[in-house]
Amino acid sequence: MGSPFESSKSALRPAAGGTSTVVPKRCTLDGFVEDVANADGIHIRDVEPLATLLARTENSIYRIIPLEAGSSRVLVQGGRFFPEPTEVRFAGSGFGGSFLKLGWIGFGLRMEILWDGQRIITSCVRSIQVERDTARPAGVN
Repeated sequence: MGSPFESSKSALRPAAGGTSTVVPKRCTLDGFVEDVANADGIHIRDVEPLATLLARTENSIYRIIPLEAGSSRVLVQGGRFFPEPTEVRFAGSGFGGSFLKLGWIGFGLRMEILWDGQRIITSCVRSIQVERDTARPAGVN
């Protein structure tokens, strides 16, 4: 089964030397914006701090916990890079190229996580679940 964003649409872009190159539409800014605007998903800032998101990708399950409202600071656990909960910056989601929807976890997109000077790109997100913890430790709002 293919990605919901796979499309036969393409764009012609003039290359150096006057020849034309066929580029998949989603690899253009207009195509990316169009595809992501129609994507289901969740924005990290819409999740209350300390709630848990479970993002299942093609290869792993990631537990993502926003640390403060309006911030890209999260704890993440999952995949080969994060066997233990690790504080990172959640950049957003995209197709794995130059374009990124900031702070967004989108179905069919790859999450991008900034950690220790590296950009970690996951496989495509297949499902997202929000778990709200009703029993928070004392002193945690």
